[in-house]
Amino acid sequence: MRKLIFTITFLFSFLLSHAAYLLIPMDNSQKNHLKAYGIAYWTLEREVEVSWLLNYRGGSFMCRYYEQVERELKVRGVSFEIIADIQAAQIIREISDPEENMDEIKLHKAPKIAVYSPKHKLPWDDAVTLALTYAEIPYDVVYDLEVMEGVLPMYDWLHLHHEDFTGQYGKFWRSFRNAAWYQEDVRVNEEMARLLGYSKVSQMKLAVAKKIRDFVAGGGYMFAMCSAPDSFDIALAADGVDIVESMFDGDPMDPNAQSKLNFDNTLAFTNFTLVTNPNIYEISDIDVTETRPRTINEKNDFFTLFDFSAKWDPVPTMLCQNHMQVIKGFMGQTTAFNMNTIKPNVLIMGEYKAANEARYIHGEYGHGTFTFYGGHDPEDYRHLVGNPPTDLNLHPNSPGYRLILNNVLFPAAKQKKRKT
Repeated sequence: MRKLIFTITFLFSFLLSHAAYLLIPMDNSQKNHLKAYGIAYWTLEREVEVSWLLNYRGGSFMCRYYEQVERELKVRGVSFEIIADIQAAQIIREISDPEENMDEIKLHKAPKIAVYSPKHKLPWDDAVTLALTYAEIPYDVVYDLEVMEGVLPMYDWLHLHHEDFTGQYGKFWRSFRNAAWYQEDVRVNEEMARLLGYSKVSQMKLAVAKKIRDFVAGGGYMFAMCSAPDSFDIALAADGVDIVESMFDGDPMDPNAQSKLNFDNTLAFTNFTLVTNPNIYEISDIDVTETRPRTINEKNDFFTLFDFSAKWDPVPTMLCQNHMQVIKGFMGQTTAFNMNTIKPNVLIMGEYKAANEARYIHGEYGHGTFTFYGGHDPEDYRHLVGNPPTDLNLHPNSPGYRLILNNVLFPAAKQKKRKT
């Protein structure tokens, strides 16, 4: 018996010494998809190269075997397989086959991440910070002061979430103008505008939007959700035009504002129409929340990811990696994007075709890129003001949250040289 135990131990040690790779599957066999991204990031932080195997078992990760990585996988509850050199080589040969819609992308460096978010408390959470925290991916919080002080070139990736760059405070005026949190938000923003030398919050937010646009043009990666994508472009289109009514900035808007919009200034959207009524919870017809068919509800609201060529279109393929192609929809201040307002050079990656809605879009601007994702929280269909944050321990395999984390790792695949 003792000899048998010795033989088994020896064989196991021999096999382990030849099991030179760790494979992290991202198909339905994975116990925790979201923390798998955190492991990939953690490994990159330790200067270990990670292969992202596009379309192979849901977009799996693979790296050289290191005991520390294996230990971290176990601690975080992420499924993995220990494979030998020959098995890893077989996988690479399989995905390199021209007939297979798969490819290997090398991830070299953990991107430095910033989240644009207010420092004061507001009664809603941010799906991206929830995802980053759950996946244990570090990030810095920046807001208007830091952006205007010029910190963005220090970062590779910037996230914008529930923000109104038009200076209308999300048009919450009708329902929440007497709420303490709304009044505090107005006070803080007006104080910051004065500190930065602007007479109006809308002017400050436009200046911030321009700084962010410069960050993208210089090679930065921007990801935005909820109200940030459309309000960002609207603010840029309205450069030099007052589109804000008196309850927001103290004077009436320009009655000819619509005709003065410059769509050449925007990243993703064009030919949109402003919603100027302050009592309507909408800022333009880019968003479809109020115009989509009333028959759409939580039970039938889904969007489909496009299937891109991994070898010819690696960027959208990376951004769409998932173990599901049909994703359940979710609402937000901006739920989805009206197809008729999207510029022709912008790539649609996820759509609800029957409703003429785009949910997930991507484009290039200058030397950088932007990705816009409609909705507020992928695991909370109608997230209302004051609702508690989603507990991602209950959703470790969320396909909607996976799209967010695809974007977090995306910059590691292609570090672009910045313009100085």
